Amino acid sequence: MADATEGETAQLPLHQRIRAEIEGKILSGEWPPGYRIPFEHELTAHYGCARMTVNKVIAALAGAGLIERRRRAGSFVAQPRLQSAVLEIPDIQQEVAGRGETYGYELIGRRRRPAGEDDPAVFTGQEVLELRCLHRANGRPLALEERLISLASVPEAAEVDFAATPPGSWLLHHVPWTEAEHRISALAASTKVAAILEVAKGAACLSLERRTWRATETVTAVRQIFRGDLYHLVARFSPQG
Repeated sequence: MADATEGETAQLPLHQRIRAEIEGKILSGEWPPGYRIPFEHELTAHYGCARMTVNKVIAALAGAGLIERRRRAGSFVAQPRLQSAVLEIPDIQQEVAGRGETYGYELIGRRRRPAGEDDPAVFTGQEVLELRCLHRANGRPLALEERLISLASVPEAAEVDFAATPPGSWLLHHVPWTEAEHRISALAASTKVAAILEVAKGAACLSLERRTWRATETVTAVRQIFRGDLYHLVARFSPQG
């Protein structure tokens, strides 16, 4: 996989390749929030290009909210902004594996369509990819996922085989985001949800709704409904200085 990605990156125009490589370091965690990226003259020497090319890349990354430019200090990887909850965006596959359980995944539905009246207003006038997925832990249904991906913001999502790759995992590893909002609530399983999660109608479930942005663009909106008896939401954090 790494070899294929490197080959694809090498075929890009130079300024796109520089941006892709910097984004890759940020997304992988190699350059964590607060990390000072190389100065423009260092990147110019490394890539053997014009200073203007590097400046264009840095400006684009700053515009996307991935880095912060500080006068006389340089450019630093930006801190993601979370609203409504102090939580990281969870990767269900990693969470299940981290609990020592076997992860399972099933794509229930996939549809490419224009945004409709029942969709969040931010998607109005856009084409979206609608996905419904089921996540399992040790063979038992854990969460039902209903997701919309903006194809204006993430056109490459239309070509991804989400029958093999969970969309949340793919987005976390391939699409930079700068801001997220969580909405957490309790709900009683409807007849349809109860059938999918294999619980009694009215059983307690945890609903996690989330939207993520890249600068001003909405990337995705998702609702994940977890079985209340199999999932616990835990966040550890410290006071902000």
